Amino acid sequence: MFVFDGNVRTIQRVAAKVQRVMVVDSNPATARLLTEHLRPLGGVQIFPAPTAEKGYALARAADPQLIFVEHGSSGVDGLAFTRKLRRSDLTCREAPVIMCTSEATAEAIFGARDAGVHEFMRKPFNLKDLERRLEAVTLKPREWVEAVAYVGPDRRRFNSADYKGPRKRKADASDTPAARLSQALRIVKSAAQALDSDPTQARRALAAQALELRRVGEAVKEPRLIQAAEALACCTQSDITGADVRTELVKRIDALMGFMGSEDRGRAA
Repeated sequence: MFVFDGNVRTIQRVAAKVQRVMVVDSNPATARLLTEHLRPLGGVQIFPAPTAEKGYALARAADPQLIFVEHGSSGVDGLAFTRKLRRSDLTCREAPVIMCTSEATAEAIFGARDAGVHEFMRKPFNLKDLERRLEAVTLKPREWVEAVAYVGPDRRRFNSADYKGPRKRKADASDTPAARLSQALRIVKSAAQALDSDPTQARRALAAQALELRRVGEAVKEPRLIQAAEALACCTQSDITGADVRTELVKRIDALMGFMGSEDRGRAA
């Protein structure tokens, strides 16, 4: 049996993005099964890790393009592993994560989504289950969200073929400039509040939102927003830390808060 029904072009597109795959699972049978299923993609390297701790160390060394992580029954806390990965300095911190577990409850699925997992797959899984997840993470990329409370792929587009409960939050209006401006400014506000408690992630979030706000400013042709976003970007790119840089960041943030609507002033992302 061939993945993707033998569609050579699709196989090539997927294969290019999954040459290094890490499997964090205490059961070695999972890595063997994935090795067998991924064989038609050709040349895929599988890096097994029996614990989350060893998986994290291996991720630094192997720089995987795709990560499968167990959660629950085997003793591997896939949620904690994913949250740590997303907030790390590893090159692969944005790599797609597919969580595999026999505990396919609504609580587990939403927990995976909120930890920064890309896809959720119920055990035992078959080739078709795997195909759907591989297609989702390689051919249907999701925007990356760099906030403070959350780091990972856009949760509004999270989907699981296993979940049969109430539908997830729809994002029908989430790509308008107004919606993007609102979300970016709420993340900036949240990051400002975390400059002392979580400075590394706060600056990451500010840098990412500065780029997003510039894109929004260009889309709506608002030069003041573009200028304010560029000023914030320059400040976040500095390697210098300390009170002076913090003061400058606060000034840049305050300048952007003038673009925040009244409905967002009491909210933070």
